[in-house]
Amino acid sequence: MKVLIVSDTHGRNYNLLRTVERVSPIDLLIHLGDYDGGEDYIMSVTPCRTEMVSGNNDFFNGLPKEKVIQIGKYTVLLTHGHRYGVYYTTQDIKREAAKYKANIVMFGHTHVPMIDLSEEVWAINPGSLGLPRQNNHIPTFIIMDIDSEGNAHFTLNYYQEAEG
Repeated sequence: MKVLIVSDTHGRNYNLLRTVERVSPIDLLIHLGDYDGGEDYIMSVTPCRTEMVSGNNDFFNGLPKEKVIQIGKYTVLLTHGHRYGVYYTTQDIKREAAKYKANIVMFGHTHVPMIDLSEEVWAINPGSLGLPRQNNHIPTFIIMDIDSEGNAHFTLNYYQEAEG
């Protein structure tokens, strides 16, 4: 199973569209919020099941702020992260995930990618496909692959515009 994890596109849907095209086929797209009104467009260009949560810039769209889903053998809490102090620590968001008996929490908000597999609850942040804030300022996304034995593997990827 191949899962594309993105966040913080902030209306810059071209990067998302090109990413979906380049990494397809995918089995699931997860968007962790701050799509700034692009939820209908995102759903229309995604060739697979899509899970989305609202971020702090997504108003009145009716989508949940948090959602628990199952990906293979993993229980996953999806949230934007802005209510958990994620700029400073992941401890609060991991505690919240543990309340749901989640193995993984996926969040955005910081615009900085992170794959933290160091504790009982893993923390995954794909960074931003729209407005990256890490040192190199290249948009990022994460691919989650579930292998034949059911184990998850995460790869941080950098969005690069095709040379022409």
